[in-house]
Amino acid sequence: MSNNLPQKLVRFVMHIGVNPSDSDETHLEKTLLVFSSLMMASLAIVWGFTYVAFREYLAGAIPLSYSVLSFLSIISFARMRRYHFFRFSQLLLSLLLPFFLMIALGGFVNSSAVVLWSLSCPLGALVFVERRQAIRWFLAFLALVILGAILDPFVQRTSYLPPILRIIFFVMNIGCTSTVVFVLLQYFVSQKETTLKLLHVERSKSEHLLLNILPKEIADILKNESRTIANQYDQVSVLFADIVNFTPMSALMTPVGLVELLNDIFSFFDVLVEKYQLEKIKTIGDCYMVAAGIPQSRPDHAHILTQMAIEVRDHFTQHQFQGRRLAFRIGINSGPVVAGVIGHMKFAYDLWGDAVNTASRMESHGVEGQIQITRATYELIKNDFVCEPRGVVNVKGKGEMKVWHVRGTRV
Repeated sequence: MSNNLPQKLVRFVMHIGVNPSDSDETHLEKTLLVFSSLMMASLAIVWGFTYVAFREYLAGAIPLSYSVLSFLSIISFARMRRYHFFRFSQLLLSLLLPFFLMIALGGFVNSSAVVLWSLSCPLGALVFVERRQAIRWFLAFLALVILGAILDPFVQRTSYLPPILRIIFFVMNIGCTSTVVFVLLQYFVSQKETTLKLLHVERSKSEHLLLNILPKEIADILKNESRTIANQYDQVSVLFADIVNFTPMSALMTPVGLVELLNDIFSFFDVLVEKYQLEKIKTIGDCYMVAAGIPQSRPDHAHILTQMAIEVRDHFTQHQFQGRRLAFRIGINSGPVVAGVIGHMKFAYDLWGDAVNTASRMESHGVEGQIQITRATYELIKNDFVCEPRGVVNVKGKGEMKVWHVRGTRV
């Protein structure tokens, strides 16, 4: 039973003046203020009886009065739960009582600089009230110190305290207030470091999310500038890949199964994009769009994109996804494009131009399981890849075009 008594007392103190609607922060503030008030009131009792023991009756009455008033304030707070009044009364008591004690003891030296305890008022205000109010409390503390200096010659008298005790009080007053200052500063520094770490973590998360949407070069521009992002690229290759017979297949699948299948498929595409250092543009339903040569130009844009296409084709020929054998139509074209960022909400990095439209037509007019390319791409890769002429295809919006199928890499 006795072992549980301290725990019960702590729990009781932790709930003094607390309302069920209080936030965690407010609950913590109230608990800290009650505990600090109890601690200061208890120390004041020791101080008071020490002064009384050495016949400094008026000086002893001041810290004892502080203890009584502080305990009454805590009781009132427990019953009335008027937090603002309780907070104000505690700050006011901690500001004025050390000043009155200094006057009663005969000035700065005779009181062992006990007015330093008034510094606990603005320091406490930094914790329990907003910064502007804390500044006002600090100015009030400075005003009392200046007033004490003015009154010091008029209040000096013979002290009953032994010199050794005055020295001990000097050490205690300076040491205790310095400890309070150091602890508070350490607390604020630790809070600052914690905040900076959390900020760094959140910034890293934001960076990661941003880089999942935009190329790094474009993301860096948007973070530092507010302008339209639009660039012309003369040598770019664009690939579109679309699942064959996806619509009838999706009609037979559950929503969860459908999304999981697309996630498995396009996650494989994402791995290849990272492997070949390409730029994923977007997914459109069951279609995947990727480009090479943006936002940084590269001379092998057609070669590297064709290599990725071959790996995609071969992988899906050899593997099943959720028990299904899938086939793709893949189309590639090379040429100039315009790239930029559009939108303010859910913005996107996209490509425009005839080269993009033609790449899309290569896919939509393609053959199941084949990589279909235009002459522009063929001229760039023909020496390194085996390409078979398909002949002339009537392409929507373009008319008749000669196209090729990529078979593989030349040995």
